[in-house]
Amino acid sequence: MSTLEAVIEKLSRGPVCGYLPDAPPSTEPTALAAMALVAHGRIEPAGVALDWLAESQSDEGSVGISLSRARPRWPTGWALLAWQTALRLDGAAWPRGVFRRWQEAVDRAVVWMRSLYGEAHDRSRLYGHDTTLRGWPWVETTHSWVEPTSIAVLGLKAAGRAFDLRVREAIAMLLDRMLPGGGWNYGNTTVLANTLRPHVQPTGLALAALYDERAAEDHVRSSIGYLERALARPTATASLCYAVLGAAASGHRFAETEAWLEAAARTTLEHDPSPYKLSLVALARLGGACPWFTTAADQIAAASG
Repeated sequence: MSTLEAVIEKLSRGPVCGYLPDAPPSTEPTALAAMALVAHGRIEPAGVALDWLAESQSDEGSVGISLSRARPRWPTGWALLAWQTALRLDGAAWPRGVFRRWQEAVDRAVVWMRSLYGEAHDRSRLYGHDTTLRGWPWVETTHSWVEPTSIAVLGLKAAGRAFDLRVREAIAMLLDRMLPGGGWNYGNTTVLANTLRPHVQPTGLALAALYDERAAEDHVRSSIGYLERALARPTATASLCYAVLGAAASGHRFAETEAWLEAAARTTLEHDPSPYKLSLVALARLGGACPWFTTAADQIAAASG
């Protein structure tokens, strides 16, 4: 059995999962596991995870961090992307009632997500970014940040909403939040005239959200350069996977991608079988075929579905 097959087998045995082995189930790792399983052809366990996500959804459409914690609700974007990943398959792959249930979950999630804004503020010389541009927050009634905005954009694009004004403003926000030398951090560029540093994980997520955005080409080039430099040092598994996927969004592949992912998978399986990390490894191994990246045809089909 190859390392990748071992990863998929491990996820198949526990698709409703937490961040750590034997931890209570959480939305983010379960949604990532569902996407990885769908993409690798494990339909039945993926369906179990997708049903759990649907059970977690509130009547208004949001999904909290777990069944027992309805807030904060930033994981709604991951759940939306997971359901839409399943819906892109031929409907015959799923029982009819389940397929319809997931479509209804998508519709409710889209409505809720389009209604949520990060808090805007008047421009200030204290900050280098445009505080009037709104994306999505980690917690409601707070400012917009890079990672929740990127997750929301991925989900809404998959659901056929790439050209919504809501998504267009979020794309502008991400472009504005890129650091001068490339890359992103949590969402500040300069504070009190001090330029902050980029981080690998938010850079990968932002690049993934900017898939197929022509206005982002310069941002992508400089940020890939940052990732090349950052990955020359040892990198945690999750950050590595986000970096690989962010690069794949623009068709870039690092020379050592396969070796890095193989080593990360082996280490995780042997020493820390985190479902969250294993799901990210399985998705990163897909490169540009990862279900995070939806073509114009996918988006048109989703919008008409």
